[in-house]
Amino acid sequence: VQAITGKSGQIQTKAMLDAGTKIVSGVTPGKGGQEVLGIPVYNYVSEAKQHHDFDAVISFVPPAGAKDSCIEAIDAGISLLVLTTEEMALQDVVEVIAYAKAHGTTLVGPGCAGVIAPSISKVGAHPVRFFRPGRVGIVSKSGALSYEIGKTLSDAGIGQSSVVAIGGGPLWGFTQRAAVERYAQDPDTDVIVLLGEIGGSSEEDAAAYIKAHVTKPVVSLIVGRHAPAGK
Repeated sequence: VQAITGKSGQIQTKAMLDAGTKIVSGVTPGKGGQEVLGIPVYNYVSEAKQHHDFDAVISFVPPAGAKDSCIEAIDAGISLLVLTTEEMALQDVVEVIAYAKAHGTTLVGPGCAGVIAPSISKVGAHPVRFFRPGRVGIVSKSGALSYEIGKTLSDAGIGQSSVVAIGGGPLWGFTQRAAVERYAQDPDTDVIVLLGEIGGSSEEDAAAYIKAHVTKPVVSLIVGRHAPAGK
């Protein structure tokens, strides 16, 4: 957990631990040697990597330092980076997306709620009480919409294999199409739910892929009735 000693980092770390996530270390430059909820804190990701084996990093680093922290995390050879930070400079986002792609790291975000596999683990901010284990895979631009639809399904007795909220954009690391592609190949997912918002072409890209390649049922909700005129 990057920025584990900050307010958001501490709150979300506790929630992730409660959800079953195996968190082995935190990183905040200058705070090495401390502990948060019993988790050791290091100054650098490379330092944490020397002492612990981990394959995912979640970042709560503020916008000004987010790019450097992402590059540091990717350099550690992780497979998943969840970037929750909002309002990053677009140039920084472009660089981080390219760097992650070049190094084989799946980047979810920026500005996202992350990923949850109900009753197993979560790397993100999804409230566990809205979800239950099952066989529906959800991908959403909006974190709040993924919460709402997860709760709606759960209340109806329909559980989820996993839920990923990729962020509102305008630039994404992990896309709706990429999520659909993985769900289509996932033996634990029988039905795919695609939640989108108007603006951009990512829903169209996902739809074209679904039409050409996906045989599992896909249900989609695209929201945006109250968007600005002309959007």
